[in-house]
Amino acid sequence: MAAAYARRMSTDASRAPYTDSAAGAAVKAADRAHVFHSWSAQGLIDPLAVAGAEGAYFWDYDGNRYLDLTSGLVFTNIGYQHPVVVAAIQEQAGKLATFAPAFAVEARSEAARLIAERTPGDLDKIFFTNGGAEAVENAVRMARLHTGRHKVLSAYRSYHGATATAINLTGDPRRWASDTGSAGVVRFWAPFLYRSPFYAQTEAEECARALQHLEDTLAFEGPATVAAVVLETIPGTAGIMTPPPGYLAGVREICDRHGIVFVLDEVMAGFGRTGKWFAADHHGVVPDLMTFAKGVNSGYVPLGGVAISAEIAATFDTRPYPGGLTYSGHPLACAAAVATINVMEDEKIVEGAAHLGERVLGPGLRELAGRHPSVGEVRGLGAFWALELVRDRETREPLVPYNATGEANGPMAAFGAACKKNGLWPFINMNRTHVVPACNITEAEAKEGLAALDTALSVADEYTV
Repeated sequence: MAAAYARRMSTDASRAPYTDSAAGAAVKAADRAHVFHSWSAQGLIDPLAVAGAEGAYFWDYDGNRYLDLTSGLVFTNIGYQHPVVVAAIQEQAGKLATFAPAFAVEARSEAARLIAERTPGDLDKIFFTNGGAEAVENAVRMARLHTGRHKVLSAYRSYHGATATAINLTGDPRRWASDTGSAGVVRFWAPFLYRSPFYAQTEAEECARALQHLEDTLAFEGPATVAAVVLETIPGTAGIMTPPPGYLAGVREICDRHGIVFVLDEVMAGFGRTGKWFAADHHGVVPDLMTFAKGVNSGYVPLGGVAISAEIAATFDTRPYPGGLTYSGHPLACAAAVATINVMEDEKIVEGAAHLGERVLGPGLRELAGRHPSVGEVRGLGAFWALELVRDRETREPLVPYNATGEANGPMAAFGAACKKNGLWPFINMNRTHVVPACNITEAEAKEGLAALDTALSVADEYTV
């Protein structure tokens, strides 16, 4: 199956997409007339009309094909239109398209079993949601009810979703417009050596000082008032900053000492993205609650959830959990999850992501950094990488200011345009470009992406000092 699908992706993705400009114009017109897009000034956007997708590629109605270095929004871990998953959704639709969440349904039960088998430690109970933000909302609710406390600590340089609690937990500027001070949210600095808030020079210093900062924050907030510490295992949209060795274990120890629930957000980093089933597996750490979404079924049907420890699950053995969703554990979504997890096992996609990071993306991106003065740092693992783009390597001044818009964002806009001109669809956030393709992208496709990045970085270089 693995070899067959790899051949299919290579063959089909290289075929010339059809051209139907009139159909594309109609799709665009209907979108502009009726679709309200997220995170956008509606009158200033020009969304691409997509005609189709296969494997690591998608194409428009004008015959332009793009290598998708974003994997959607970092969720198509097995690529677009995997035939096994598409067939599983079709089969489930024919058998039982939907059913209420209070019942035991085969697809739901099997998805929960397969997820629980792969989560670390005793995270063996699964609460299903429609996506990652709802997973974070419910994890925080569980932590507060379990501890009887209200405060929740989260990090700057983080993203946890756009629902009420999740957006206030978020540490990036997208929360500002909705930051009405969700009661009890307290932020702290997590480690990031390249832009250390602790003036650290080594990973060991960054780890020790970040843990002390967390201890100090807790001391001044009152540990007995804190229900949970919520961290992305590896922050995704905020920059793919892999925590230094010992940091997550240190947070685990602090939480244990103070009776605080440790929540790891694996919505983006989970299900093979980092070359392990979960990023926590790189650190040997077991949280009390773990949120997931995206890669659990490659985004084919919306699905997320919370993996729950035995101790927290027991809190609700005789006490009703006051939360739920109409579509919790939707049969189509769960059937897609079952098929996706089985495909990942059969085709060794998790191992493939590790190989991709170690042998292709990591070395290739570091080689680009050696030739392009606009690249300040390369960081990541598996199929989860970021390039920090700078004006000046010595001062580490970002290529564009923090949260830049309009003319101030010109250098990154020029870089993005150069990527697209060369058939590459980039993931760009502030002064970074993330390299987050499908986890089963072929080596040839990855090298194609690196070559397109090489050309686009020459444009970014023009803005360096």
